[in-house]
Amino acid sequence: MLDGETRGGWDEAAEAVFEEVVALRRAIHAEPEIGLHCPLTSAKIKAALAGLPLEVREGTSTTGFVAILRGGAAATGAGSNARTVLLRGDMDALPMTEETGLPFASTIDGRMHACGHDTHTAMLVGAAKALSARRDELAGTVVFMFQPGEEGYHGARFMIEDGLLADPAPDAAFALHISPNAPSGLVVGRPGTIMASADTLHARIIGRGGHAAMPHEGLDPIPVACEIVTALQVYIARQVAVTDPAVLSITKIQAGTAHNVVPGEATLLGTLRTLSEATRIQCQAAFKRIVENIAAAHGCTSEAWIDAGYPVTANDPRGSTLQQAVATELFGEGGWQTMPKPMMGAEDFSYVLRAVPGAFAFIGAAPEGSDPATNPPLHNTRMTLDERVMARGVAMHCATATRFLDRGFD
Repeated sequence: MLDGETRGGWDEAAEAVFEEVVALRRAIHAEPEIGLHCPLTSAKIKAALAGLPLEVREGTSTTGFVAILRGGAAATGAGSNARTVLLRGDMDALPMTEETGLPFASTIDGRMHACGHDTHTAMLVGAAKALSARRDELAGTVVFMFQPGEEGYHGARFMIEDGLLADPAPDAAFALHISPNAPSGLVVGRPGTIMASADTLHARIIGRGGHAAMPHEGLDPIPVACEIVTALQVYIARQVAVTDPAVLSITKIQAGTAHNVVPGEATLLGTLRTLSEATRIQCQAAFKRIVENIAAAHGCTSEAWIDAGYPVTANDPRGSTLQQAVATELFGEGGWQTMPKPMMGAEDFSYVLRAVPGAFAFIGAAPEGSDPATNPPLHNTRMTLDERVMARGVAMHCATATRFLDRGFD
């Protein structure tokens, strides 16, 4: 499943655990869990790790945990200057009804692993097995981070606040995310910003209800809400630099109960995505200013608030360079592709990368014989993937960890 000569023999190590990785992925896929508490998934992972020379540490906020592998001098207490590297796998699913028809499809209505977290977790367990088998050769410590609550629940932030990344503190952190819209096995990343921040926007426009035949006797909030939506789009188009872009989408407008009634209020819901913290702050302030002032101009009152989401996911250029070198060494010159631009999706590994230098990358998982460009994407009820790519993911984790422990970012 892996091509060519591979540094350290990680291709063979990945092959040796591949069947176990697939079985674990399918077991997790069949029983998806949502949010910060994923007890079934955590139990499956711990059972798969049983017997390995790992120290397991848990927090109080979530069912996430870290498993620590101390290798070589670090295991004997003699390696005080040894490096520590963190590898992350997320474990939660999405509130969706699966339509893949797979024999191991979700058995829980309204829940599905549509973002590949089952795969990420299984690959990380495979890496823990492979690295544990060569513990004595490791020049430092590997921290395996099994994280719930990535899908909007800030799981990484809670694990950091619980102190799970403090002892030992990682010197670098890496994560892989599958993509059904990239050729199977291709590793895709970039230095610097790779994914956007994500904030949820809320607004309430308060007018005065009345009869729809006599709108002048009331204060209709609906055209005011529509004007706000238009003004927000004009703001993004004309006052945000195209070289540091933002996306602001109002995705829900709610008002009214009947055809002949002017409602008393209207509400707006939307999302703000940016690629820098400066533009994020700028657009957050503009959203509140535009809502409040347009409402006031029409005699309405208003409320505008923002639920802060994930920050920008920014790769340390040294970390991305390391991932590129590893992917190329493992899979040949065609094993890596540099993304020409960031994605506007968001990822809570951003919290880890704000605290620890490192990098996040995608690994293609388009099913055999499919067209990556037209495959059902992530967060689609029909999303499927090529399980064979998990061998590459295991090898990538192992080679990334050992390269950093041996050489740092050099």
